[in-house]
Amino acid sequence: MSAKRAITLLVLFLGFMSASSFAQTDLQNFKEFQMSCTRVSEAYKKYNDSLAKEFKKKNIAYPPKDIYLRAFKAQNELELWGRNNESSEYKLIKLYHICALSGVLGPKRAEGDRQVPEGYYFIDDFNPKSDYYLSMLLNYPNYADQMQSTKLKKGGDIYIHGGCVTVGCMPMTDEGIQELYTLCFNAKVNGQVNIPVHIYPTRMNKKGMDYLKREYVNYPESIKFWETLKNSYEYFEKYHKLLPVMYAPDGSYVN
Repeated sequence: MSAKRAITLLVLFLGFMSASSFAQTDLQNFKEFQMSCTRVSEAYKKYNDSLAKEFKKKNIAYPPKDIYLRAFKAQNELELWGRNNESSEYKLIKLYHICALSGVLGPKRAEGDRQVPEGYYFIDDFNPKSDYYLSMLLNYPNYADQMQSTKLKKGGDIYIHGGCVTVGCMPMTDEGIQELYTLCFNAKVNGQVNIPVHIYPTRMNKKGMDYLKREYVNYPESIKFWETLKNSYEYFEKYHKLLPVMYAPDGSYVN
């Protein structure tokens, strides 16, 4: 090996180690700050052991390394799924009740429309001092929302939170958000950078699609959008694995 190549590899290796060390430091700082907040530490103390037991029943390690949240607006339901590694299937751990929803079925397209978004998101931030007890921010608007909306202001600040009130978010009871926050906090600290949150109008089986086409016949754009969600829903139902989120140039989902 030439001296020049050896130096290049050493620089790359040191760069990787620095990035890795920074990531670990960043996570440690995140953990320490969150646990220094009373609401988080109390939630952790109250729910961490019971969550560990729920995961043990499914033979999934806890704290988790890979969790997935799937919501259905029409049913006011939020499912918690987990798995041990990328090669294994997700298993349903628990079902939560979303205690209030605003708007109608269909994606969010503008600020102030009171709509709960639909599509594929992930948890973008954790707020331990929320006005709604505890809250977790979704990465709305994503690329699909930005490209598909014709409105200048598309809105934002979409959370899963406590308080059981909403103008476009997915609220839980304070007890419910304590448990979910503890769970997602644990997954992040355990290395899951992006926790996926997929939001559907309803279960996208034949019965659900027939309902949407019948009740929303005068909303062809919504029906067209829902068709782009159907394949991903069916794939997960069959394999209990997630398809990668991909977009066409116009922002529509492709899978």
